[in-house]
Amino acid sequence: MKTVRHSEQTLRTALISKNPALVSQYEKFDAAERRLMNEAFQPASDLFRPIILHSQSDWITSHPEPPQDFEEFFSDPSRKTPSREKHSIYIQCIGSLGNTRTVSEEYVKWLKGYCEAFFYGLTVKLLEPVPVSATRCAFRVNDNTKNLQIHAGHILHFLKKKKPEDAFCIVGVTMIDLYPRDSWNFVFGQASLTDGVGIFSFARYGGDFYSSGYKGKVKAPQRRSSHDYSAFDNYYTPDVTSVLLLRSCKTLTHEIGHIFGLRHCQWLACLMQGSNHLEEADRRPLDLCPICLRKLQCAIGFNIVERYKALVRWIDDESADTPRVTPKHGRDGNVSLPKPVEAFKEWKEWIIKCLAVVQK
Repeated sequence: MKTVRHSEQTLRTALISKNPALVSQYEKFDAAERRLMNEAFQPASDLFRPIILHSQSDWITSHPEPPQDFEEFFSDPSRKTPSREKHSIYIQCIGSLGNTRTVSEEYVKWLKGYCEAFFYGLTVKLLEPVPVSATRCAFRVNDNTKNLQIHAGHILHFLKKKKPEDAFCIVGVTMIDLYPRDSWNFVFGQASLTDGVGIFSFARYGGDFYSSGYKGKVKAPQRRSSHDYSAFDNYYTPDVTSVLLLRSCKTLTHEIGHIFGLRHCQWLACLMQGSNHLEEADRRPLDLCPICLRKLQCAIGFNIVERYKALVRWIDDESADTPRVTPKHGRDGNVSLPKPVEAFKEWKEWIIKCLAVVQK
């Protein structure tokens, strides 16, 4: 293992900048908010820790890229920000996210609520779910994993045509695996920052995807025509668990963060770190380091304390009548169980520690 450790001065500059105008902007945060963000360059901080690389296959080692400090983010001419006219994040569900219609509907509502808290101050709207056939995308069966995959680039083209007038961005979510081109094995997601569109798959986040008993394996479909999408009739979806929901929330907010212009973080352990594989993605925290938090706050204009409180409310909002997955893969009948947030409890404790620093 290797620790990526930056000096106190390097982190201070990455967060605050040496540009007088940006320093002045930082000083407009109230003292409590600055106290929290200044934890970024406190060596003894237990809130924001250095990045730890576990192997040569980790993202930073295998994908060298220049780090982006706040000043570079702020000065990026290609960066897009929400406006009064374009102030909404749209979520488009492609196919079913659960093994019943009700579970699928509730799952995407959980994602909507999470995005509303994470991107506090923006409106998040759900579009009517569409079947794979509506996208007219290419698809295949993966030669290695034997599961159905849909073409990410074709989905982006579909989303671009559907993007509403008031959309800052539109993101598609699916439980079907993605591939970007024939030569690639798979991709977790793909986005076009200039068009403000993205597509993200949660298929590989189910606990059984990499097991020998994975139930999503299929034979190569015999298509009767280019419009034949019958292969997706009753396709397999993993059980909705707390870990699956946590991984889905991580991926969705990380990728939407890119649409805001946040590049991969190389400063501290952070949601915006890149990841090459599921193990590395699981090590990423759910929230942003202070440098990336300042970037997002600059783009949206939220109150940092109110955003943290909204995230806690989302975790605590366990409605007793919220359906959860049925024990077996049936398409009828629902079990009345609360939103599965067990995996978020440790993160909630971390947020409470952050609020304690702010409220000293």
